[in-house]
Amino acid sequence: MLEKGVRMAVHHHMGTVVQTAADVDRLFENCGPSVGLLVDTGHLTYAGDDPVQLIRRHADRVAHVHCKDIRRGALIACNERDASFTEAVLHGLFTVPGDGMVDFAAVIKALAAANYAGWLVQEAEQDPRVAPPLVYAKLGYQHCGGCAAPRG
Repeated sequence: MLEKGVRMAVHHHMGTVVQTAADVDRLFENCGPSVGLLVDTGHLTYAGDDPVQLIRRHADRVAHVHCKDIRRGALIACNERDASFTEAVLHGLFTVPGDGMVDFAAVIKALAAANYAGWLVQEAEQDPRVAPPLVYAKLGYQHCGGCAAPRG
């Protein structure tokens, strides 16, 4: 597929066989360079890993990015009761960039250092009755835009 201009990318995701940075490392040890990486900041943080370190380690494989944040209080509560992925989502674990604990300035800096020029897709698996989508979409957009703005 790569020879036709289409890059396949693995999306690490909680509740699957490739959840953690170690899982991604192991996968890449056993596949060729045509397999890219979809970095999901929320799922990686939920797994207990640092998205910046994964980006640095696999900079040449980053093909797509999902920008999702994690609410620290919800993460602690979900970990304490060993919540399932679905329970964690319903408990409000995920949110938009700027409303949680992920350091998006560091993520964007690592992506820039890797010469990443692809999409940053904002995500937040949230209950729309609790977190109005337009309000949160604007919050995430403004936060990521601020993190990506040139400093001078």
